[in-house]
Amino acid sequence: MIKELHQKLINKEITATELVSNYFNVIKDKDKDINAFLTLLEEKALNEAQQIDSKIQKGEEVGLLAGIPYATKDNILVRGIKTTAGSKILENYIASYNATVVEKLDKEGAILLGKTNLDEFAMGSSTENSAFFTTKNPFDLSRVPGGSSGGSAAAVAARMSVFALGSDTGGSIRQPAAFCGVVGFKPSYGAVSRYGLISMASSLDVIGPFTTSVEDAEIIFKTISGKDPMDSTSHDVFQDENQQLKIENLKIGLPKEFFVAGLDEEIKNKIEEVVTKIKNLFQVSVSEVSLPSAASALPCYYIIMPAEVSSNLARYDGIRYAAIKNLQSEIQNLKDLYFQTRGKGFGKEVRRRVILGTYVLSKGYYDAYYKKAQRVRRLIVNEFQKAFEEVDFLITPTTPTPPFKIGEKSNDPLAMYLSDIFTVSSNIGGVPAINIPIGFTKNNLPIGMQIIGPYNSDFKLLEFAKLIEKNLA
Repeated sequence: MIKELHQKLINKEITATELVSNYFNVIKDKDKDINAFLTLLEEKALNEAQQIDSKIQKGEEVGLLAGIPYATKDNILVRGIKTTAGSKILENYIASYNATVVEKLDKEGAILLGKTNLDEFAMGSSTENSAFFTTKNPFDLSRVPGGSSGGSAAAVAARMSVFALGSDTGGSIRQPAAFCGVVGFKPSYGAVSRYGLISMASSLDVIGPFTTSVEDAEIIFKTISGKDPMDSTSHDVFQDENQQLKIENLKIGLPKEFFVAGLDEEIKNKIEEVVTKIKNLFQVSVSEVSLPSAASALPCYYIIMPAEVSSNLARYDGIRYAAIKNLQSEIQNLKDLYFQTRGKGFGKEVRRRVILGTYVLSKGYYDAYYKKAQRVRRLIVNEFQKAFEEVDFLITPTTPTPPFKIGEKSNDPLAMYLSDIFTVSSNIGGVPAINIPIGFTKNNLPIGMQIIGPYNSDFKLLEFAKLIEKNLA
């Protein structure tokens, strides 16, 4: 879609102002039902569109993303714009600088339409944990769009944005992408700068795109990836000869731990159908592989992630980041300020994870829980490395079920956490993974398939996903 729109802008078949206006018209028409956006930036976006139009009229060269409308999850900072992370504790916070990804997109002339809804501080799998409202699935308004980047996924699925940015800590791009029938790409850890992303779990967080095609995901990834001096964990991902996809002798692995009891039968059958089609079309070899520690990935994740959450969220103390209003009468001392701010500012799920994280880091429990989880993490990394010595890519389900009903799992945290059972291991291993839509259930709900590649094979993985997408059309 991005290349087609770029061509239309260059050929003057449409102006950037018309394009942006059209998207705001779609938002006004659809978002009253879907609730994907927390903040809209219509005046700012139209002013930027006029500047792009002026450049094109003067015959100046503009980039591929110039004039292309996009949305971003509201835990990614945009200077001068409210950034809430879906939490009451940041309800009045105005960002003082741009995230690196926003800076890079601005430089290319992409136009931000608005900030999208999310589970509070990106903690959730349904966008029901937002402090403001629940986003709904565009395919069925009675169902969740997934989480935590549900607003971004829904915005792209409902064609309210050409593309959107999200963050993925344990599946928060891929799971909502699967639920909303769009492409969602989680790059290798460190391939995209986290500078300006409100931290949840720093050793797991990755920023990535939602798009309607793998080609568009590749375009966005090329733009936002690369080493950033503001993020010491970031690095370059080179697209060299070793990254070129060679279809001959390609080996695909199906991890047996991902095709287990509890996996929805329609999802399982659809993935098997796609794998058979790939095998017949390209004569690739398909074999079963094993990731023995994959079964431990979810409990490992729910120890490491809350520990980092406990540390990262300690900064929200009521003194910084535009403290909550109307608490003054209840505050007698500094302790009251902390307790009142954090008690009323954080939602139930955030409080649960902060308490859990503080517990596993506490004296007497650190070795029993956190240290043990880090050892399991090393096992998972090693098992990915071993698997990728035998195969080029792994194919798995993205989610165990189609999108579930709003309220269906909100009172059962463990059932909700199981939504990420097939996605968390990629975050723990730091490897790139992508969701591509592969069809629908008999109830017309989207089905997603996950493809996982070796660390830093991002471009090769995108090439393979493009190949599959092209032959599924």
